[in-house]
Amino acid sequence: MLGLPAFVTRDPFHQLTITLCIVGLFLAAVFVLASRQKSKGQAPSTLEAYLKFIYGCFLKPHTGDGSGSQQDALSFYKAQADIYDATRLRLLRGREDMLGLVAAQLKHRAESGLISQRPVWVDIGGGTGHNVEQMNAFVPVASFFRTVYVVDLSPSLCDMARKRFARLGWTNVKVICQDARAFRLHEHEPQAYHRKEIISQAQAVRDLDENADAGGAELVTMSYALSMIPEFYPVIDSIDSLMSPNGVVGVVDFYVQNQVDFMGRNYMGGAIDRHCMWLSRVFWRTWFEIDRVNLEPARRDYLEYRFGTVLSINARNSFFGTGIKLPYYIWVGCSKEHGVSTQKLAEIDAAATESPYLAALDLQTGDTQANVEVHSKAYESAVVNLQSSLPLPATWYQNHHWRIHYDSALPKHTRFNNSYIYAFTWEDDVADMRLLKPSANDVVLAIGSAGDNILAFCLENCRRVHAVDLNPSQNHLLELKVAAFTALGYQDVWKLFGEGKHADFHNLLIQKLSPHLSSEAFQFWLHNGPSIFSSPSSKGLYYSGGSGNALAIAGWLFRLLGMTADVQQLCAAQTLNEQREIWQRSIKTVLHSQILTWAVLGNEKWLWKALGVPPAQRAVLETDFVKTQDYDEAKTTGVAKTDAAAADYMAFHEEPSDEALKSTAGNAIYEYVLNTFEPVINTTLLSTSNHYYLLTLLGHYTPTSHPTYLSPKSHLKLSKPAAFTGLRIHTDEISEVIARMRPGTLTIVVLMDSMDWFPPKGTQARKQIRALNRALRVKGRVLLRSAGLEPWYVSVFGECGFGVRRVAVRVPGSCIDRVNMYASTWICTKEVGIENEQGKAHLRKTSLAELKLEASALRVE
Repeated sequence: MLGLPAFVTRDPFHQLTITLCIVGLFLAAVFVLASRQKSKGQAPSTLEAYLKFIYGCFLKPHTGDGSGSQQDALSFYKAQADIYDATRLRLLRGREDMLGLVAAQLKHRAESGLISQRPVWVDIGGGTGHNVEQMNAFVPVASFFRTVYVVDLSPSLCDMARKRFARLGWTNVKVICQDARAFRLHEHEPQAYHRKEIISQAQAVRDLDENADAGGAELVTMSYALSMIPEFYPVIDSIDSLMSPNGVVGVVDFYVQNQVDFMGRNYMGGAIDRHCMWLSRVFWRTWFEIDRVNLEPARRDYLEYRFGTVLSINARNSFFGTGIKLPYYIWVGCSKEHGVSTQKLAEIDAAATESPYLAALDLQTGDTQANVEVHSKAYESAVVNLQSSLPLPATWYQNHHWRIHYDSALPKHTRFNNSYIYAFTWEDDVADMRLLKPSANDVVLAIGSAGDNILAFCLENCRRVHAVDLNPSQNHLLELKVAAFTALGYQDVWKLFGEGKHADFHNLLIQKLSPHLSSEAFQFWLHNGPSIFSSPSSKGLYYSGGSGNALAIAGWLFRLLGMTADVQQLCAAQTLNEQREIWQRSIKTVLHSQILTWAVLGNEKWLWKALGVPPAQRAVLETDFVKTQDYDEAKTTGVAKTDAAAADYMAFHEEPSDEALKSTAGNAIYEYVLNTFEPVINTTLLSTSNHYYLLTLLGHYTPTSHPTYLSPKSHLKLSKPAAFTGLRIHTDEISEVIARMRPGTLTIVVLMDSMDWFPPKGTQARKQIRALNRALRVKGRVLLRSAGLEPWYVSVFGECGFGVRRVAVRVPGSCIDRVNMYASTWICTKEVGIENEQGKAHLRKTSLAELKLEASALRVE
């Protein structure tokens, strides 16, 4: 056995001696560097700053006055005031983001006329004034703010702040060394105090700051200060009296919290990543209590109770390494009473339910047959909160009321795991507009998906557009698009949704998009957006979500087979002949491979996760495949001419057995794929007129091939102030949304292929169709697509008061539209209400006759 080196010993006494010597040398270095005098104006190095930080926090004897007061506790800052900012840059994360968010809110409120003068800013616990200097990156502090007050209880930190602002030459910044509980704005704002004296004559006034007519701060912030204030309740209470009615509060701080604490609350703006595991809660609370920093949840809870939540973010700081993450939050709020008038609630509710505004206001009026009063879930939750003296849900405090409140904790929403399936929409909006011809009088309800079709209806200036999707993340994507058109120029919009990449996404989100997003959507994109849009390792937006998996695998397959160059040539082809030649020579052999179809497209899990095709829809196309086979066989069996029509009709309409379906599953998918791609390549040019397949091959759009909403002309329309006034985004099932619609108000409903998702043996489809009949006006239309040539539920529409008409059918060799993904397109028009049994019976007979005619037409086609 090899021996140990001579200087290494196994004697425990010697090992302890060596360890103590090393620790002693380290401590000596800390003491020497910490006590070393610096020449005037010379900043300490990073190493010296952190050594002095260790000395001041953990080694230096306490030199306070021994009173045990907060001033006594803050005395330890005296020894590290000059290195405070240098050592907190990485520890106190989120400060710049908080400043950017509140600055964006102030600018939006100024542009909207809610703030009519230069704002006043009070920074509670402002310390060295670091926040004020950093704010200059977002707004020019010296000209944007009328006055800035930095309030802090530590004399040493206040001295540093005064030196900072003297150096910067900002005369509008005042440093106040005072207990935040005792700070009153009127004592430092003579004009506000004078106005207040006039207003309060002969009146009993509890707090001179509490009346907004006397002035008030448009911005109040606390950066890692709330957790250090022992008596935090009066400080939070004082913020309400400091603020003007349209003011904003911004807080960033450490926290630890258990989901049990906040479960069931609907007013905190979302709970993404809010829960901290048990070990994290115990460790961080104990660690920070050493320096009198308190992380108990009551501070944040009381903020959310005392004010309305505009934005709420939960994040982690990897200051101690990737394995140890320190929880912190950013919270932006406003007055709990901001926009909470009965009229405002009723107006927003009426827009979500299509109820008359006056009827929604008159809560005492009973329901009548002619005027049925309905309310949204958001309105009902608001009433419950107001009765309990709680703030309204965060959606009520947003700058826009596009997004309707929903309970994000429900299993029907959480099952999507904060992810969307569709990053782009597989519906031909040009075909939809041609079939429906929407106008300014239409009230539209459509499935949201990735939002492209919703934006198409907004381009048509429809009176109201209700976007519905059960997956919250799909609506987050739609919100991002709407916010982008509201706040960004065309080039930024194109980078985000044309190229799918934007190197400056984080700053764009904080500084420009945040005032136009709901709290839930903002949290989602703050967590996921940078990795999607700006990460060097990301391919962009269209490679995200479930549909992105399909694009990624297709690209991987093309690279594996050495066909990447052929794909590029196909997408750049300038003529159909050139496109067909490349397709036939190379790409067709891969996409139409039966092995690929069986292994990938024939896999149920893959179809659902990547392409959003549920088992029920797969069964529809498999059923059609078997029917078609049976129909072809019937044509060749020599049936007498007199019986041919009946035999053909029965051959196509009989349901195949389960055994027949199982035996043809792979072939059905193969035939469907074959009939989808071939006509697209032969009849539409990808480089100029078919952006759907161009995207799937390239992973991005091009200036010559893109959706309608991404043209410069569309940007001009959608960037106008009132472009989205009529938009309402519902996160729920279609049946739940239309059940809360006032009867007879919708004129257009677009269901995409969602009816294919219902099982034929269930009752869900019939219930939804009956609800659609109730919500639609007479002559109102339902547009739907199907993977089947004659889906089973079409007859149910006929039984429920609709006239049924197939307006497009896919036949071999031709395209039903530019997507060509569906076998048929239908428009179901409401002829009578379902309560009219006589009319319903008549329509049932009519629809059956029309179905027979459709079947006959299909054979001819």
